[in-house]
Amino acid sequence: MNIRSILDDLYSQSFDSSWCIFSGYLVIVFLGMLYWNFLNQAFYRLIRIAYFQNRRFQSVKLYIVLPIIEMIIISILLCVLLPLNGVTYSPNDHFCNIAYMNIPSVLWALPIVYICPFCCLLFIYIHITRFIYRQGNIQTLIIKRRQSRDLLTIQRILSIVGLLLILSIPSLILIIISLIRGEEHPLLTRISYFPVSVSQMGLSVALLFYIP
Repeated sequence: MNIRSILDDLYSQSFDSSWCIFSGYLVIVFLGMLYWNFLNQAFYRLIRIAYFQNRRFQSVKLYIVLPIIEMIIISILLCVLLPLNGVTYSPNDHFCNIAYMNIPSVLWALPIVYICPFCCLLFIYIHITRFIYRQGNIQTLIIKRRQSRDLLTIQRILSIVGLLLILSIPSLILIIISLIRGEEHPLLTRISYFPVSVSQMGLSVALLFYIP
């Protein structure tokens, strides 16, 4: 995206094409997969704590196949954006992105990419917390330590996802302003992608050291 913006700024080279639309669609899909990946990690911790007797849900094969299935489902759900013209070429930014002024597209993509995985994460965290509280002194010390470690991991996952959502607040404010004014703010896309780019750098480190 940055390369396209630079080329268009320097040489007035347009990238408005079907491939541009498709690449913009793929960006949205992969962004959604980022959040669903966190949900997979939380789901694994849920099984380890609350349903540790069920070995089928602790299989390595399951967690290899699960992201592939999720990618297929998310891709199918988000492909609705294409006939809705939800992914368009931005002449100000010189690449294709979700059309922020297209309200049906935004309302369709937002729950799939952000809201649903975040709510599921929150539900899993609450469920695990209540489960550990109900156990009381029944569990052995080793199991308690493992449960505490897994709970801490989910807290960290929630913190990271919450941070990503907080970083998207400036974009949300600009979207609201654009909807009120009836025209897209010229810096909306670039401002929205700046915190995402910064968070991705920190996220790479966090996934390596912050989540065991």
